[in-house]
Amino acid sequence: MNRSELIDTVADKHNLPKKHAEAVVSTMFGSIFEMLVEEGRVEIRGFGSFTTRDYHSYVGRNPKTGEAVSVGSKRLPYFKVGKELKARLNYS
Repeated sequence: MNRSELIDTVADKHNLPKKHAEAVVSTMFGSIFEMLVEEGRVEIRGFGSFTTRDYHSYVGRNPKTGEAVSVGSKRLPYFKVGKELKARLNYS
């Protein structure tokens, strides 16, 4: 499911105009995005939690040439599945 399909689903299930459903979805993702940028944590009970993880720089290899390449440090988003979602996926 992509973003536009999610908007359509929200609009259909809650009998909302598409513009209102789009605002709801955008607000939700925007809030998660802002919290992660501020190095916060977003927990949605029964679904999972979003955090960021810091990765140190390292020397990697270009797979095509085998040449050593310096990879800088970075911060990436991380999602941990909640217990209820994991259970529903494995036992439904």
